[in-house]
Amino acid sequence: MQFLKLGGSLITDKQRPYTPRPDRLRSLAEAIAAFRREHPSEPLLLGHGSGSFGHQAAQEGGVRHGVAGPEGWAQFVRVWHAAQQLNRLVMDALLAAGVPAVAFPPSASAWAEDGRLQQWPLAPLRAALDAGLVPVVYGDVVFDRARGGVIASTEELFAYLAPLLHPRRILIAGVEPGVWADYPACTRVVPEITPENLAEVMPALQGSAAADVTGGMAAKVQEMLALAARWPGTEVLIFDGRDPEVVAAALRGASPGTRLRAS
Repeated sequence: MQFLKLGGSLITDKQRPYTPRPDRLRSLAEAIAAFRREHPSEPLLLGHGSGSFGHQAAQEGGVRHGVAGPEGWAQFVRVWHAAQQLNRLVMDALLAAGVPAVAFPPSASAWAEDGRLQQWPLAPLRAALDAGLVPVVYGDVVFDRARGGVIASTEELFAYLAPLLHPRRILIAGVEPGVWADYPACTRVVPEITPENLAEVMPALQGSAAADVTGGMAAKVQEMLALAARWPGTEVLIFDGRDPEVVAAALRGASPGTRLRAS
């Protein structure tokens, strides 16, 4: 089984609020459909970021760290709506390409505790996989017992699902060729990140070229490296997905970009 994330920066213009990239969505969906035709028995779970939809709405209201009061809950709803809007565009592209995809919004059934996912009934998602369908999850608001509500990133969803679904590979497709060793100069990509060299590359992970309320590249790397450490057989790749053929090649087994692994 594989997990594939289509990053928010890949499928939207993160410099322009609420702006999708329909042509890229279409070509990526077609690449996924081609892979599915070649490997119909390979289970696949898709995820996508919120890009200039959910991140813009969340930045306007501070939902990431908790919700309180009528205005806080009104903003919670606005973030939910923005995330759902983008998910509809993703689902439309997948279905038009022939991918039998079904969305599983975390806001409908997941629970968090003090900012961490704790409960997410997965029987329907497992049934979709058993039926040969492609479940789609995405960055979304979730209710939180301690904070009222929070935002769960796609990487956090993957981290919750991985111990239960045991993917052999987790593919994170964005618009960068990997993890930069020298951001913002952006001349060298780190070929591999392990717990041993994380401190060395961490200073370059702190920057972000556009709003990302879920922590940007630093949060992605830390979440996925922790997952790889817990499940050493899982390969995590962060790579440039703007060329749909690169995404298709990664699904077929290629290893573009930066690889994350436990030592």
